[in-house]
Amino acid sequence: MIKARWIERTLNPRFELGTSKGTITARTVWYLLAWNEDQPGVKGIGEAALFPGHSKEYPADVKLKLTGLCERTDNWAHRTLTDLVDVPSVRFAVEQCLRDLEAGGTKNLFPSEFTLGRQAIPINGLVWMGDKAAMKQRLREQIESGYTTVKMKIGAIGLEDELDLLKAVRKEFGSEHITLRVDANGAFSAQQAPDMLKRLSELQVHSIEQPVAAGLYEVMVELCADSPIPIALDEDLIGLNTRDAKEDLLDHVKPQYIVIKPSLVGGWTATQEWIELATARGIGWWITSALESSIGLNAIAQHTATLNVKIAQGLGTGKVYVNNIPSPLLADKGYLRYRPEEAWDLAMLDA
Repeated sequence: MIKARWIERTLNPRFELGTSKGTITARTVWYLLAWNEDQPGVKGIGEAALFPGHSKEYPADVKLKLTGLCERTDNWAHRTLTDLVDVPSVRFAVEQCLRDLEAGGTKNLFPSEFTLGRQAIPINGLVWMGDKAAMKQRLREQIESGYTTVKMKIGAIGLEDELDLLKAVRKEFGSEHITLRVDANGAFSAQQAPDMLKRLSELQVHSIEQPVAAGLYEVMVELCADSPIPIALDEDLIGLNTRDAKEDLLDHVKPQYIVIKPSLVGGWTATQEWIELATARGIGWWITSALESSIGLNAIAQHTATLNVKIAQGLGTGKVYVNNIPSPLLADKGYLRYRPEEAWDLAMLDA
């Protein structure tokens, strides 16, 4: 018989993580641990990492579902198709936990050339918001670290300052050398967006994520049809947990890209569905972490490695926390690598 428990942990960033929706100074995640009674030393672990301000779930939802899962463990697989669909982070935690248990608690969830250390996943560098000087320094650091795709958060310090930062990069590096992405997190109004998109296009920006707030579908329809640069939907995907709802969004808005955060859309099953629907419509996609700890990031990365991705993914967040779980993952020179010779250190989960 399977036994289970859950624990809550707070992750502390190395610096304040600025976004247009506010600054992140701490992050709470929940871990689901399961084991067979006859092998208590072999534990499967999954991470539930809802994202305040983005997720449609609340901490109380997560804790209630986790408690119920620990009280009854014989129906987990079924529940991922029923009531857990509407609690995406918990659904993903269950997927991870069951797969890790099957893998003997090794965290080797999708064996591949990636987990053997022979292949790496291309990733973008990420520039968090701060004052102009701090963002300029972070841009420089990302490029000097070997990233050829850099994503910058915009929408908080003022568009003119943000454009100045992007112009400085373009003055030194052409689009054939550095790919620039921006992420607005819905910061701009319907009135501001068209001019902002035009000015970004002049800097040969690859794409912009979520220029206006989620749910402004009619505005987004017009922007996607007329924008001089590709638009990627991000927050608009969150909360659409049925196939019909996903199809309606893609068919109506017709974005050029979608950004898939497995922790926020419902794990591997939901990720595969989004990819299938987008690909059938000629819509591009990439996968992004949502500031999970190493447990969740590993689960996302190993699955992503099986998808034969060519463009940069958003999986370079492992160094964000001072108290992250030590793992074989390493973001290095524009790639995420898995070092099988490095051991997991799960002491943080035993405390």
